[in-house]
Amino acid sequence: MNQQKWIPRLVIGLFVIILISSFLGTMFLTIKPGQRGVIFRQFSTGLDKEHIFQPGFHLVAPWNRMNLYDVKEQQLEEQMDALSSNGLSIKMDVTVRVYPVYDKIGYLHEEFGKDYIESLVRPEIRSSVRKMIGRYTPEELYSTKRDELQKLIEKDLGGELKANNVELRAVLIRSVELPKTLQAAIERKLKSEQESLEYEYRLQKERKEAERIIIQAQAKAKANEILSASLTDKILRDKGIDATLKLSESPNSKIVIVGGSKNGGLPLILGNQ
Repeated sequence: MNQQKWIPRLVIGLFVIILISSFLGTMFLTIKPGQRGVIFRQFSTGLDKEHIFQPGFHLVAPWNRMNLYDVKEQQLEEQMDALSSNGLSIKMDVTVRVYPVYDKIGYLHEEFGKDYIESLVRPEIRSSVRKMIGRYTPEELYSTKRDELQKLIEKDLGGELKANNVELRAVLIRSVELPKTLQAAIERKLKSEQESLEYEYRLQKERKEAERIIIQAQAKAKANEILSASLTDKILRDKGIDATLKLSESPNSKIVIVGGSKNGGLPLILGNQ
């Protein structure tokens, strides 16, 4: 009889212990680095959007619920089809890096919940990319306008996410893929333009070289003209005498004959032979 009396009490005791243990497990909470918490007080003030719990140890009443958010930067990769300004289909791979605004997690939780990446970020990425691609032709996206497109997406997407308490770190366009026939046509056109630019460069270089030669010849002709105008028979005779005297000082020069012509010819030097 005594054993039968103790069995219900033992069952009740075990139940109480388990209940207390479960309460204690929910009351003591550790928020890890890279996380933030927002609390929901279901019997009083509801969702506390202003008070964000920081990493560390916290005591939470068992009837309240703490919602933990990973606030580390997340990287999303999107592959999508979009239409260019002339209606052609373009495939694009985009990488986006985002993270929630730390002190606005309560508002993010109220609007989108923990699954905000799928309910907010991805739809906004697709919308922004398609909207911005529609401003360009396939040729522009393939060649010269990719950086410009990337900046426009960053500006548009960043504004939309910021308004919903998510921060955009960066947008990177990994690849732009056009239909094969269109890509081949664009590559042929770009190659033709490059060859034309190269040919024009060679022509310009040759024109400049021809101009240089002409200017050089004109300068030389002008110098000769000035020199010829300044030379007289007397100056030439004096320079010839000076040169002859210098030659006469050479050990190989033995006989110097001064010209005896009417106009006074230049001296003549005879060697050993």
